[in-house]
Amino acid sequence: MSLADLPAVMVLEEELFAPDTWTAAMYRDELAQTRTRHYLVADDEGAVVGYAGLIAYDDEAHVATIGVTGTRQGEGIGALLLDALLAEADRRRSPVVLLEVRADNERAQELYRRRGFAEIGRRPKYYQPSGTDAVVMKRERP
Repeated sequence: MSLADLPAVMVLEEELFAPDTWTAAMYRDELAQTRTRHYLVADDEGAVVGYAGLIAYDDEAHVATIGVTGTRQGEGIGALLLDALLAEADRRRSPVVLLEVRADNERAQELYRRRGFAEIGRRPKYYQPSGTDAVVMKRERP
């Protein structure tokens, strides 16, 4: 992901996560932190159809975000993005990868379970301003 991708990413952010969206300023800040961040987009003939981000520290990594436009969900794009993030976490030798996912997003939770994540807790009213709960999931490096 580059700064040039942000307009398209923000359209998807609004489509997928409103009202709990990140701002363009938040993404600019994330992209500036190149040592600990890894963001990418899924591009189809010049159109951004998905995006994902990883925050990686020495002792753990976090899937910060992952999203695929609604018209392309179910095609495996999200799985490819997640696999790329996990490969980056493994490349950095992160022993643990954590994430939060909306409690009402069973489809995403199933994808994470297929990739070795297990639920380790819940965060009540985590997503704001909607107040939706988050499921916290963890994957240990194989």
